[in-house]
Amino acid sequence: MGHVNIEIKARCARPDAIRRVLQALNADFKGIDHQIDTYFRCAHGRLKLREGTIECALIHYDREDAAGPKHCDVILYHPARPAPPPERTRAELPHDGTAGPAALKAALAAAHGILTVVDKQREIYFIDNVKFHIDQVAGLGGFVEIEAIDTQGTIGVKRLRAQCEHYINLFAINETDLVTCSYSDLLLAKDS
Repeated sequence: MGHVNIEIKARCARPDAIRRVLQALNADFKGIDHQIDTYFRCAHGRLKLREGTIECALIHYDREDAAGPKHCDVILYHPARPAPPPERTRAELPHDGTAGPAALKAALAAAHGILTVVDKQREIYFIDNVKFHIDQVAGLGGFVEIEAIDTQGTIGVKRLRAQCEHYINLFAINETDLVTCSYSDLLLAKDS
């Protein structure tokens, strides 16, 4: 189902300082996730398949490209992850639609074409409804993301924006470090 985020992405040369602030606030550390995000061509917004050890989802999002806190409409789909078969080969498995992200990626690539692939190590933290990422992105470097999330439609955009601004100030993120676009756009610009 869809939900609303107010979010920022910023270049981060001081991940240890961000970690210290999060630890001081008793943020809930979810772990370090090696994520491969495959971006597909699509007519509106962005469509990516995230394959990670913690998070795995098909994500469509529509977000303005602007510095600072920005509105993002998100739709998430979590594909099933099949359990590995005990002693059966893949050919012996029933075709029950539980092939997981690999089959979904193949279908999306065939239908839409792959735009680019983002490979990153992501530290994931939460404080209430606010999610924090400390990312190390292959070919791009270090980043921090703040996502104020309203999954139920009960918090409101004004409060989400205030939460995002609060953490921008708390982390002492410089306006010049704010990034306007996605990792996929940064990689495509770098490769062109």
